[in-house]
Amino acid sequence: MVASGEMWIVKLFRQRLYSRRRALRLGLVALSTPITLSLTKSMAIDPAHSMDDRQKFPVVGKKSLRQRAQAKGLIYGAFPQADDRQFASNLALQARFVRECAMMTVGCYWVTSRPSVSTFDFAASDYFVKFAQRHQLRLHGHPLVWHEAMPTWVEATLTPTNAEQILTEHLQRVVGRYAGKISSWDVVNEAIHVGHNRRADGLRDTLWLKLLGTDYLDLAFRVAAKAAPQAKLVYNDFGVEYDTPEADAKREAILNLLQRFKQQGTPIYALGIQSHLSVNRDRFNRVKFRSFLSSVAKLGLKIRISELDVTDNNLPLEIANRDRSIARMYADYLATALDERAVISVTTWGLSDRYTWLAQEKPRADLAPVRPLPFDLNYQPKLAQQAIAWAFDRAPKR
Repeated sequence: MVASGEMWIVKLFRQRLYSRRRALRLGLVALSTPITLSLTKSMAIDPAHSMDDRQKFPVVGKKSLRQRAQAKGLIYGAFPQADDRQFASNLALQARFVRECAMMTVGCYWVTSRPSVSTFDFAASDYFVKFAQRHQLRLHGHPLVWHEAMPTWVEATLTPTNAEQILTEHLQRVVGRYAGKISSWDVVNEAIHVGHNRRADGLRDTLWLKLLGTDYLDLAFRVAAKAAPQAKLVYNDFGVEYDTPEADAKREAILNLLQRFKQQGTPIYALGIQSHLSVNRDRFNRVKFRSFLSSVAKLGLKIRISELDVTDNNLPLEIANRDRSIARMYADYLATALDERAVISVTTWGLSDRYTWLAQEKPRADLAPVRPLPFDLNYQPKLAQQAIAWAFDRAPKR
C-alpha cells in the first residue's frame, strides 16, 4: 500500500512515545535510542532519444535543486523520513536538506500528536518547525485527517454524538498551534477508494464517513481555514499516474470530489499527488496523466507533487543500471507534470537513501540497499538528482 510510506515514520514515533511513557512510569528521564536505519511540444519527450539508456541528463552549473526550482517559480522540498532525534543528530543530513530544499514537510499524525483524547504531544513537530524557521524553510503540514496512523483510543471513543466535536477540537489545536508557521496543510489524505466494494461516489468507507457522513470532508477544510486563515489547504491522494482501470477510476473519482468541493465553496487551494512510482514505462501514459492535470487546473486549483519517490525493488542488482532506470522515471514523470503550470511544487518522500520507507516496506529480494531518492546513503547526488535538476531546468516558468 502507498500508505506504508507514511506508516514507516509513524512506527518510529510510536516507539519513541512508548519509550518516553515507560521512562516516565519508572521515574526516568532517558529517551529511547533512535532506530538506524496531451503533451505540449515544449516538454514532449522523444522515447528514442531523451529517455534512452545512454541519457545523462546534462545540466549546467552546480546549483541546488531548490535554486533550479525557484528559477522556474517552483518550490522543491522533502519529507525528512528520519524522526526528530535521528534528524537532530545527523548534521550531514541537515546540511544537505538546507542546501537542497526550500520546503520541509512535517508529520502531524494523530498517533503521535494526540496520544489520548485529552492530551496532545507536539514535541516532534515542534522540533521540525523550529528547524525550518531557523533555516528559513517553508513548512507543509501532513496529514490532518487520515484513516490510518490513528491511536487506538479513537475508535474506542468516537460516536456519532461526539465525533464532530473531537475532530473540530483536534484541527483547532493542531492547525492553530502552527498558524503563521506552517504555510500549507494536507487537510484530508486518501479519502478516495476505487477497489473492492467501492461506493458509488468513490469515497473510502472510513470511521469519519461512518460517523459524520460525507460532510466531514468540507467540515475539515472549513475548520482548518478558520484556525489558520492564511494557510493553503490541500486534498492529498495517490494512484493517478498509470494507465490502468484502477487509475482511470481514481482520476475520475478525485475529479468528482474536487468539483464537489468547488461547488459547495470548500476552501481548498490545491490537489496533492503522491506519486510513489515504479519503473514500468508502459504503464505511465503521459497523455492521460497530462490530461488529468489539465482538468484539475481548469477547476482553478493548484497542484503539488507531494510524496515523490521511485522504487527499485524489481530492477537488476547492478547499481548503474538501477540508477539509470530510476533517473529515467523521474525525468519522464517530471517532464510531464511540470509542463502543467498549475503544478507549483515538488516534494520527494525523503532526500537520502539512508532514510526511506521503501527499505522496510518494499525491500529488494536480494537484500541490496534500495536507491529510490535523489541522494545516496552518504548524502551524495545520484543520477536521480541530476534527472530532477534536468526536469526543473526545462520546465516552463510559472
